[in-house]
Amino acid sequence: MMKLLHQMLGILCAFALMITLLITSVEAVTYWTPGFYEKEYAKYHVLDDVNMEMEDLLDVTHEMMAFLRGDRADLHVPTVVGGQPREFFNEREIAHMEDVQGLFLAALAIRRVCLALMAACVLLLFALKADVKRVLPKMLCIGTGLFFAILAVLTGIISTDFSKYFIVFHHIFFNNDLWMLDPRTDLLINIVPEPFFADTAARIGITYGVSVLVVFALCLLWIKRGKTK
Repeated sequence: MMKLLHQMLGILCAFALMITLLITSVEAVTYWTPGFYEKEYAKYHVLDDVNMEMEDLLDVTHEMMAFLRGDRADLHVPTVVGGQPREFFNEREIAHMEDVQGLFLAALAIRRVCLALMAACVLLLFALKADVKRVLPKMLCIGTGLFFAILAVLTGIISTDFSKYFIVFHHIFFNNDLWMLDPRTDLLINIVPEPFFADTAARIGITYGVSVLVVFALCLLWIKRGKTK
């Protein structure tokens, strides 16, 4: 019974770690790779669609990211469009981005909970006098494999029709239709078209996959090292 409890705590720790890495991968792609946006804007000819200079558009993007992190109070961002000064975001776009900000901040809060959960699991393992050096890496390998397999299946399903599941995602996480923007009146839809989201999802997937493989490899090395002693 105690052995099973040790294993459950190890797998719970692994799942918390996988969620932490997933949220961190999203954060890394969204916030830590500013050159990504410039490449995407050039790739999809966004400057022509919004009639802006790259420098101005990148400034708007920077302010939008700051808002999503909670580092900016609002999205009233003055810029130049078509040679005329104006605010980039209209009221509908601002209302939608407030909803998006809620998702971002909730994800960061979930990551803090997962970090606390991981620490609690490890402390409990020590308190229960578990063989942490043996149990933890083994359960991390198993938990990581299970979580990654589930996520891989979901990714495979989504990749069969990204547009369909892109809409499903919005219906799940938003209780209004503010996300249904009009390219004729809303500049936001022009700077983040659907292919941009597909590229972003792919980049997040690669970042997350690499981080998971690193964790898995380290755990295997830990287990192998333990067996040779």
